[in-house]
Amino acid sequence: MGIPKMIGAIIAVLVCALANSGASAQEDYPSRPITLTHGFGAGGNADAIARIVADGLSRRLGKPVIVEARPGAGGNIASDRAAKAAPDGYTLIMLTGGHAVSAAMYKALPFDPVEDFQMISTVVFFPFVVAVKSSHRFQTLADLIAEAKAKPDTLTYSSVGVGSTQHLAGELLSSMAGVRMIHVPSKGGGGPINDLLGGQIDILIDTLTITAPQLAAGTIRGLGVTSEKPWFSIPGVPPVAATVPGYEVRSWLGIATSKNVPQPVVEKLNRELRAVLDMPDIKDKLQAMGNDVRGGSPGDMRSMISSEISRWKRVIDAAGIPRQ
Repeated sequence: MGIPKMIGAIIAVLVCALANSGASAQEDYPSRPITLTHGFGAGGNADAIARIVADGLSRRLGKPVIVEARPGAGGNIASDRAAKAAPDGYTLIMLTGGHAVSAAMYKALPFDPVEDFQMISTVVFFPFVVAVKSSHRFQTLADLIAEAKAKPDTLTYSSVGVGSTQHLAGELLSSMAGVRMIHVPSKGGGGPINDLLGGQIDILIDTLTITAPQLAAGTIRGLGVTSEKPWFSIPGVPPVAATVPGYEVRSWLGIATSKNVPQPVVEKLNRELRAVLDMPDIKDKLQAMGNDVRGGSPGDMRSMISSEISRWKRVIDAAGIPRQ
């Protein structure tokens, strides 16, 4: 055999070996622990739901799924890390509605919110609650709006960070109600509710994970839920739209990974995640937190996020909210 033919044969063997190695690695996935990261504080909505889902995935996949919180910048620190992770399916991220809001709110991000991610599946959908401390003078949302109109730039409301969905929900409420309030961002988790109960802020805009236990305990008063109609888990809290017609904000959580993850790995993750969402104990826990549990295809999630980005851009433009 001549040298050129010998080199060609060696290259062919190496290519075949590499292809078989890659195929074997995909078939063996996962062969080690998986990290499920999110961009908000411990004890918050993303963290609580991530831990429930991680437990189910660990059982289904037979490998540990470790939840890692990387709070900051409205979730964008974690998103940037996940976008730049190795394309092997071992770094997942629990994206929130804030992912689409940030894409609409910021002039530039260090990642493309759609193209730099491989979507896996949505997990849950939910509204927010506008609430005050139970001892607060406001009994209704109309009371809040009346004072905000009489005393502009005096009432404070919380969010889990600039560019988060809570932030935009507050800005949209201010715009549609014709008032001005002061936004007080935090890193998320239990920070906003602690600030409300401690008297550092006037108004809380947060998820059902955070607000529902406090509503049940009577420590806070729900002035409005951001869904179009009353929400199934807190029927006593009226929709914000009953006072501010046309107001509606919903959010979601879903799992993604970095782009270029092999398709067999994506398909397995989607299949197993949707199976997790159908597990009775997992589904019951998520619904008990007030969530609409809803999985879907990677394409469904991608289309939904693109649509949400466009929707929030329209909201920001219509409300005259300055981009960051």
